[in-house]
Amino acid sequence: MDTAERPPVGVPGQAAKTAGGPGAAIDDGQKRARGRTKGGGRASASMADVARLAGVSSQTVSRVSNGYAGVNEETRRQVLAAMKELGYRPNSAARALKRGEFRTIGVITFSLSTTGNVRTLEAIANSAAHEGYAVTLLPIAVPTQDEVRGAFTRLEELAVDAVIVIMEVHLVDAVTVTLPPRVQVVVVDSDAGDRYTVVDTDQAGGTRNAVRHLLDLGHRTVWHLGGPEGSFAAQRRADAWRAALAEAGRPAPPLVRGDWSAESGYRVGLQLAAQQECTAVFAANDQMALGLLRALHERGRRVPEDVSVIGFDDIAEAGSFLPPLSTVHQDFAEVGRLCVEAVLRKMRRADTPERGTTLVPTRLVVRASTAPPPGWDGSERRG
Repeated sequence: MDTAERPPVGVPGQAAKTAGGPGAAIDDGQKRARGRTKGGGRASASMADVARLAGVSSQTVSRVSNGYAGVNEETRRQVLAAMKELGYRPNSAARALKRGEFRTIGVITFSLSTTGNVRTLEAIANSAAHEGYAVTLLPIAVPTQDEVRGAFTRLEELAVDAVIVIMEVHLVDAVTVTLPPRVQVVVVDSDAGDRYTVVDTDQAGGTRNAVRHLLDLGHRTVWHLGGPEGSFAAQRRADAWRAALAEAGRPAPPLVRGDWSAESGYRVGLQLAAQQECTAVFAANDQMALGLLRALHERGRRVPEDVSVIGFDDIAEAGSFLPPLSTVHQDFAEVGRLCVEAVLRKMRRADTPERGTTLVPTRLVVRASTAPPPGWDGSERRG
């Protein structure tokens, strides 16, 4: 039944008032008839239908459905009750077109298998929800230029207002990714700050603090269990490790790599356990540090009496390792908040290009897995 075929509805001040409230005087026959087409099917209720049933203007219905202020509580309840009775659902797509925004942020990520990416994604989703935005996730299996371009095309079809790219790995077929013009983009975990808005953890600062902590304890040098070669974060931590040792005038042992997993930390840890001169290891993440702890234990190398171990991330379980793990704390919640803040700012100032990198500080967390090297009495000083 279209609008013209609807039976008369009571309005405030007349029949409705006699039953104690607006719209209450609609008889059962009218209720059964309302919302039915001639063929007996369910008609789609319109905003005008809701306004007529609630005895208010369509503008008032619009303000209630959009959550705007300025509508008294009694009228709001009246409109919501009419919406429920008619089965009315606001047309979010139409509202988005009218406002010029969809209140949705797209997120492209190249991996959901690493702690950092998952926690960053969680932080972005929480921050977006706090601002009244939804998140549409689009994982990319192979980090190539074509895949990224295709992901942006799909996100445009899904109607998002802006995009956050968690770019933890280098692209296979390009030195840098070229992102589509006119799309407001924030990049996480990248060195593309000269071209885009980038938010990242202070990887270098956190690494320097970890290495200096071990050197201050008296270790001659620090070995490094690095992440995979394709990772931006792994590369920055490895570069900062070398730089910190060079600054202190210490030799850099051979770099060994894992793949971020505890299993890879265990495999590489067996090699490090065989190096008697190895008394301190900086692992590029806590999961690999966990595998390293197991390998050292199996080879009879005590932690921290024989070998000190420090990680990076400060995962929730780090304090429950045996021994509790010293590590570098990453503030993923702040990374997510700043990403959402930056992308919303870019949306509101679309005509003003914004580039550069915002670094979120890290914090050294000292627990029980680091100590002076064997035989060190404190009389030696770092050179």
